[in-house]
Amino acid sequence: MRRTDVSVVTPMTSTQLASLAPYTEFARAAYCSPSIVTDWQCGQACEAVPDFKVSLAGGNDDSIQYYYVGYWQTENSVVVAHQGTDPVQLLSDLTDVNFIMEKLNSTLFPGVNSDVEVHGGFADEQALTASIILDEVKSLISQYNANTVTLVGHSLGGALAELDCMFMALNLPSNIAIKGVTYGTPRVGNPAWASLFDSLIPDFQRINNEKDIIPIVPGRFMGFSHPQGEVHIISPGNAVICPGNDDATDQQCTIASVPNIFEGDLLNHLGPYQGIYIGTIFCT
Repeated sequence: MRRTDVSVVTPMTSTQLASLAPYTEFARAAYCSPSIVTDWQCGQACEAVPDFKVSLAGGNDDSIQYYYVGYWQTENSVVVAHQGTDPVQLLSDLTDVNFIMEKLNSTLFPGVNSDVEVHGGFADEQALTASIILDEVKSLISQYNANTVTLVGHSLGGALAELDCMFMALNLPSNIAIKGVTYGTPRVGNPAWASLFDSLIPDFQRINNEKDIIPIVPGRFMGFSHPQGEVHIISPGNAVICPGNDDATDQQCTIASVPNIFEGDLLNHLGPYQGIYIGTIFCT
């Protein structure tokens, strides 16, 4: 279901929930070392999407998060996935009021108005791999005649995937569809960012699990806002699609059900996302 079709809180069908599984496995696989991802030999996550072929994998699990790029035959799509990070450290970083909000790099994000701002740390991390990933995406589009680029990630990886959605939309031909599916994603930018994102990326879902705290940081009082596209897993097998830009008032949506970091559960950040856990220890 495309985000633009939703104007009220809408229960997800079992079919819709099941359709998210491959994207969840892609996000899970991003936590695995490039040495095993390159040959798509990362255990259950890789086995779940057998027709995917990796063409580029990198990162060092330190200064650069793991990432990979490849072609998914079933969807005729290029897929880009980014690794997340330790949720305890991420929560600490994202509740620190001494961070820097910055304008987007005009070379990477051409034509974006100066009122659009994002978290400086996320922007700096995305810039480290932006050019090499874009080159690989263009190469795969040409090689396979792919018509879609899909960006996925969990936690910090979700923030990088959100930035990549915008980056791809601004740097690829308009006939290439951009799809984003992220998990436990923190807020990336200000309301101007969210508004621009909504206008350029209509096919976007950000999945929040139960009482996960990470999606409510950095706080809105700090000038941040999510784009539209929230899917909230209330309990296993029970999820809703929430309308609006991070302002749904229904208790089934994250902004109301997790009003502050003291009323959430950080363990929900790892899952289960419909039976699938995501994180370094789940790379099996």
